[in-house]
Amino acid sequence: MNHNAAALDARADGDAPFHVTEHHPENGTLLGFWLYLMSDCLVFACLFAAYAVLGRSYAGGPTGAELFDLPLVAMNTALLLLSSITYGFAMLESQKKRLKSTLVWLGITGLLGAGFLSLELYEFSHLIHEGAGPQRSAFLSAFFTLVGTHGLHVTFGIIWLITLMFQLGRHGLIPENSRRLMCLSMFWHFLDVIWIGVFTFVYLMGVLP
Repeated sequence: MNHNAAALDARADGDAPFHVTEHHPENGTLLGFWLYLMSDCLVFACLFAAYAVLGRSYAGGPTGAELFDLPLVAMNTALLLLSSITYGFAMLESQKKRLKSTLVWLGITGLLGAGFLSLELYEFSHLIHEGAGPQRSAFLSAFFTLVGTHGLHVTFGIIWLITLMFQLGRHGLIPENSRRLMCLSMFWHFLDVIWIGVFTFVYLMGVLP
């Protein structure tokens, strides 16, 4: 009893042997975000599987070789891959605690992502104008669903990037913002990997006879 009372008095005097200095678990956010990315991988795996089954079901309509504009898609791919490089520059600048240059590279990344989305929306509108909308065939339904889901992810990524830029401008490179930068970095590079799969599996293989 005396030992317990002494321990309580020590804690009351601020001499406790343990002190909570950080309420956020170390690497907890990154682990949780990795789990989210794994679940997103399952979503895209299902969409790729659906496209693999339905990708040749044209229902007498146009094929991928007749519809896809490979130079346009290649330009779109270059924009997204380049945005991944510029985000890497932003991460390097953030590690050096250079806030202004970090914001500049993030802004360039956002512009490249917006360019990617613009070309994708142009492609979709052109296909629909030509009568090749998602309702035309199972092939086009699978195509619009897969590519559109990726485009929706890029849209959310750009919104997240803009929000993070405001947070950086207001609070600077605090540990919380550094964690958010790392999470968005994983998300952005993940979208690049998925798009490489889309470009290869949907577009390049789609123009084959």
